[in-house]
Amino acid sequence: MTTPNWKKLRTDEGLRQRMVLRTRITDAVRSFFMSRGFLDVETPIVVARPGMEPHLDPFRTEVAGLDGRKHPSALITSPEYAMKKLLAGGLERIFCLTKVFRNGEPWQGSHNPEFTMIEWYRANADYRAIMTDTEEMVVEVAQKTLGSTKVKFGGSEIELAAPWRRLTVAEAMKTHAGVDMDRAIDDPEWFRAEAVRAGQTVSADDSFDDVFFKIFLRDVEPKFGSQPLILHDYPRSMAALARMKPGDVRYAERFEAYAGGMELCNAFSELNDAVEQRRRLEEEQALRRRLGRHDHGIDEQFIEAVGMMPPSAGIALGIDRLVMLLTNSQDIGDVLFFPAGDLF
Repeated sequence: MTTPNWKKLRTDEGLRQRMVLRTRITDAVRSFFMSRGFLDVETPIVVARPGMEPHLDPFRTEVAGLDGRKHPSALITSPEYAMKKLLAGGLERIFCLTKVFRNGEPWQGSHNPEFTMIEWYRANADYRAIMTDTEEMVVEVAQKTLGSTKVKFGGSEIELAAPWRRLTVAEAMKTHAGVDMDRAIDDPEWFRAEAVRAGQTVSADDSFDDVFFKIFLRDVEPKFGSQPLILHDYPRSMAALARMKPGDVRYAERFEAYAGGMELCNAFSELNDAVEQRRRLEEEQALRRRLGRHDHGIDEQFIEAVGMMPPSAGIALGIDRLVMLLTNSQDIGDVLFFPAGDLF
C-alpha cells in the first residue's frame, strides 16, 4: 500500500506547497466571481434525480425518514439542474463551487470519483460571454497565485493570457482529419464510410457520436497542442443541454476549453425550451436503458424550470484540473488531500 497524502504532508515539501497553492487557487476563483457581482449559491449534494447523461454513472443511495420510508436518491454528477432552477427563480449571475461524484471512472490521470467543480451561469447572455469569463478567470487566478500568466505543464510552457485560440469543431475535423462535418451531419452513412477508409473499425451498433469520437480522439484532439484553445460549435447530436445555433441548426452553441492538452470545461448557451428539453431527456433515458444503466426518472421540476428560464449561458469547470495545470501536476492524485486511491 502506498503512503497516503495526509501522511506524505509531513515530509513531502512539494506536496505541501501544491496543497497550499490549491487553497489559494480556490480562494482566487471565488474572489473573481464575487468581485463581478455573482452570487455564491449552495445546491444539494443528494438528490432524487441526478443528471440523465447516458455515459455517467451516479453513486446511488437512499434517504431515510423517521417514518421509515426510504427514498431512492443519488449523489450529484453536477449542480446544473439546481442552478437552472435558481435561474428560473430570478437569480441572474450565480456560481457554485461544489463536490460532485461520478462512479465507474478511472482513479488516475485527470479523473477521481469525487472531485471539485465550479459552475457559473449568466442570465441574458450566450456562450460568448462565458468564453470571456473563462479566459479572464484563469488569467486572474494565475496572476494572483503564481504572479504570471506563463506556466509550465509537462514539457511545455503555456501562455494563458487572452485571447485564447478559437476553433470550431468543423474546422478541427477538417484540418486534422480531413472530414467535412457539414456533409457528415447531412449524410451519416458517408461519414461511417469515411471513418472506415481512415482505418477506423465501425460496427453496425455505432452511433454518429461513436464514429465521431473514434476519429476525434485518435486524429484530432492529440493535435491541439499545449496552448489554450476554445473548441466550439458541436454537432447537434452532442448538444446535451445546449441550444442550436440560430444560423445553422446542424450545430449547437457549446464549447470546451483545453490547456496543456487537457479539457478544462464544458459550456453552453443554455436550452430554454421545455418541450425540446423533455424530448432530449427522453432520448437519453432510452439510451441509458439500452446501456443497462439505472433509470432514475426525469426531474419534472427541472423541465418546468427550463421553460421559465431567460436566455442564459453556463459552464462547468474542473477545479482539480485547473490546479493540475497551475502546479504542473500530471495526476489528479497529486493535488488532492485525499485521492480515492488513499481511501479504498
